[in-house]
Amino acid sequence: MNLVFFTHPSFLNSKSMPRFALMLSAGMKERGHQVELWSPHPRFFQVPFPAGMKKWLGYIDQFVVFPEEVRKRLKKCSPDTLFVFTDQALGPWVPLVADRPHVIHCHDFLAQFSALGQIPENPISWTGRHYQSLIRRGYSRGQFFISGSNKTRDDLHQFLPVFPQGSEVVYNGFNQRLEQIDTEQARSLLENETGITLSYGYLLHVGGNQWYKNRTGVIEIYNAWRMLSGVQLPLLLVGLPPSDAIIKMRAKSPFKADIHFLSGLPDRSVQLAYAGATVFIFPSLAEGFGWPIAEAMAMGCPVITTNEEPMKDIAGKAGFLIPRRPYIDFKAEAWALAVAKVVDQVVKLTPEARQTAIEAGLLNAKRFDTRLALDKIEDIYHSIMQNAAVS
Repeated sequence: MNLVFFTHPSFLNSKSMPRFALMLSAGMKERGHQVELWSPHPRFFQVPFPAGMKKWLGYIDQFVVFPEEVRKRLKKCSPDTLFVFTDQALGPWVPLVADRPHVIHCHDFLAQFSALGQIPENPISWTGRHYQSLIRRGYSRGQFFISGSNKTRDDLHQFLPVFPQGSEVVYNGFNQRLEQIDTEQARSLLENETGITLSYGYLLHVGGNQWYKNRTGVIEIYNAWRMLSGVQLPLLLVGLPPSDAIIKMRAKSPFKADIHFLSGLPDRSVQLAYAGATVFIFPSLAEGFGWPIAEAMAMGCPVITTNEEPMKDIAGKAGFLIPRRPYIDFKAEAWALAVAKVVDQVVKLTPEARQTAIEAGLLNAKRFDTRLALDKIEDIYHSIMQNAAVS
C-alpha cells in the first residue's frame, strides 16, 4: 500500500502523538508499505513574535499554508493511496481527502466534551470552543475510524452525525521497547541518577499537568497515606515540571521533603522508575487510553487506578481500582483517605501476594503488544483499500 500519515507539527512539542505516528509509520515500513509523513512546517511560527502570538502564527501554518501544500501534493498521489490521520484532532484537514480512501485514528474526546461544558474540571474559552467545533466538523466528514479503546469509540459515536462505514477498536501497542528490570537494581540505578534514597521503595506517578491527570489528587493521596500508615516511602512524580498550583500544594504538605518532581528523564530512566516502584498510582479523572497503566504493568509494578473507563479496561483484572476524585473539594479529604487505605494494602502485600499481582499485570500487558496492534491496523488498512476498489 501507499500510505500517507498526517501528523501533528513538530513545533507543538507534543510527545505522545509523535510517538504514536512513529510507531505506525515505522511498523508499516517494516511490512513493506510505501510511507510518507505529512505535517505543517513552522514558516510563520518561527517568525520572532511575543510568546502569546505563537499559537496564532502556528494556526496560520496549520490551517492556511498547509492545506494549500496538501492540495498540490494530492495531484501527484496515486489513486491507490490511503490517507491516515494519526489523531482525530487533525480533523480540519480531513475534508482535503474526504473523497479519497482515508482512516482516522481516535485517542480521546476530552477536549470535545469540555468544549460542550460537560467536564466541569476543564472549562474552555470561547476561542477554544470554536476550535473544537472546527475539529469536529472536520472528522465528521470521515468514513473509517480506529479507536484506541472501547470508551473512545463510544465517545466518537456520540459526536458523529451518522454511523460511519467502519469503526474499529485496536488497543494501542507499546511505542517503546519495555524489558523487565530487577527491582533492587532499578532502585539502585535510579538512586544514583537522582540522588534520592530509593532503596526501600517509593510511590510513583507518571504524567503531566493536564487537569485529567489529577496530579494534585496524587499528592492528596500521598498526604493521607503517610498520616495513615506511618511508612516513610518517598513519592516520585515523573513528567513535565509541575505547575504553580502543584508546587504550592507540595509546599503545604507536611511531607514535602519526600515529594520529588523528576522532569526530562530519558525513556530508560522512566522504565527504571516503573521497575523499582513499590506501587504505581494513577488516579486519572479521564483518559483516552492510559499508557502508563500498561507500561507500569509491563515493567512489573502493581497499579492503582480509577474505576472508570478506559482506565479499568486497560488495567483489566490486574489493577487495584479506586473511585474517581469528586469534583467538590470538600469531599476530597474522604476520597483521599479511602484511596490511602488501598495504597496501604498494596504497599503491605506479602511477597507472595505481591508476586501474584505482578504476574497478573504482566499477563494483562501482553494485550498491548505492538506487533499485534500493528497487525490488526494493517488488516483494517487493507480492508479500507479493498472497499475503495470495489466502490
